[in-house]
Amino acid sequence: MQRRVCLWLAAAILAAGALPAQEGKLRIIAFGAHPDDCDLDAGGTAAKFAALGHAVKFVAVTNGDAGHHEIGGGMLAQRRYAEVRESARRLGIAEYEVFDNHDGELLPTVEVRRQVIRAIRQWKADIVISPRPNDYHPDHRYTGVVVQDAAYMVIVPNVVSDVPPLRKNPYFFYSEDRFQKPAPFRPDVAVDVGDVWEKKIHALDAQTSQFYEWLPWTDGRLAEVPKDPVARKQWLAQQMERTLTPAVRETLVRFYGPERGSRIQHAEAFELCEYGRQASPEELRTLFPFFK
Repeated sequence: MQRRVCLWLAAAILAAGALPAQEGKLRIIAFGAHPDDCDLDAGGTAAKFAALGHAVKFVAVTNGDAGHHEIGGGMLAQRRYAEVRESARRLGIAEYEVFDNHDGELLPTVEVRRQVIRAIRQWKADIVISPRPNDYHPDHRYTGVVVQDAAYMVIVPNVVSDVPPLRKNPYFFYSEDRFQKPAPFRPDVAVDVGDVWEKKIHALDAQTSQFYEWLPWTDGRLAEVPKDPVARKQWLAQQMERTLTPAVRETLVRFYGPERGSRIQHAEAFELCEYGRQASPEELRTLFPFFK
């Protein structure tokens, strides 16, 4: 029987308006292949949504039980679940769910599609975020495929009939990547996350197994990671620095204006998927209510 691990955070988050979404507030669900992916791709935007009282949920489609060079299996899955619990608390988001699918073995099966459809319906999502279905990692690719495959099916009553269908198809967005084939990422909206950048780094800092152990090991840089917690977090912030692409910069200027858009240093960008509801540029400003 499938085991799904759910997190409902403390009453302090509820008091801050994260649970549940109030009338007039948006419900956002983001999917990542592994327990750190949503935090990387949309952690800053999620923190901004949550701060405005919108309900945000992260979902890892696998349990991350292969993502380490020294430990694995159930022990690693439990460790990573504890880490994302703390990451969610630091971001202030409502819920972090981890599906019990093995890391490195994900396939876009009907059963995984059902898991995704259920999660979107149960959250009553207005906005769904996922990776694009082209990426170096097969789990990333297939997460994008399975969310795409769910895009229309969430409104079909006879599919996954144990959960009521949504009356309206959500807006589906891809998170940014740097891959060029078969087509480069197209930023339809870009969010300045400079004001929550430290909060995002603080959240990633909670995931010791990934950002201070596994990923440095895969890059051959494990010896560079400082032992001191303060220096280590500063090192992590340096690793997360990225030069914004010309396309993202152009989108920032379009949404924030030339003066501010040209100076933004940290941003998260999203591409509107063709398979969900479509939004005009004016509607994008309503869906991402950060542009004054």
